[in-house]
Amino acid sequence: GFVEQSEAYGETTVTIEAARIRDACELARDELGFQMLSDLVATDYLNWGAKGVSGYIATSTGRDINFPMTQGMQTLPALKPKRFSVSYHLLAMRQPPERVRFKVWLEEGDSVPSVVSVWPTADWHEREQFDLMGIRFDGHPNLKRLIMDDDWEGHPLRKDYPQGGEPVRFSDAE
Repeated sequence: GFVEQSEAYGETTVTIEAARIRDACELARDELGFQMLSDLVATDYLNWGAKGVSGYIATSTGRDINFPMTQGMQTLPALKPKRFSVSYHLLAMRQPPERVRFKVWLEEGDSVPSVVSVWPTADWHEREQFDLMGIRFDGHPNLKRLIMDDDWEGHPLRKDYPQGGEPVRFSDAE
């Protein structure tokens, strides 16, 4: 399921076909020694690279303020292959510790195989991404909301989620 490998800022990212992520994770755990899934996070790239979206140049100390960015939108961000990415941050507990990021790309409505059978901690991470981003994980043993109420509509970390939400109540008296 290997798609590509990239190196940036001292980190390795390996892009995997979504349908093969469980196989890649099993290989990473069993043969490469990545015993720990430290995080699993989804990112929504809705309208990324569209007119009116500006990128910037980042450095090890932050944004390069001498390079023009949002003012005039001179730099467009690189296009993404699909709307969502799901990144799996893996850790090998050796000296020195090694890290790698597996990434899959998904469109609206796509699902990705669950890796709970590989790393049980993925249970919490996958439920969180399902709840807040709407990413479905096939084969998850208990894929239901984790943070939002069960009757909540939508996924609040998506870029197309309506802003404003509900008014905050500071006491029962209003």
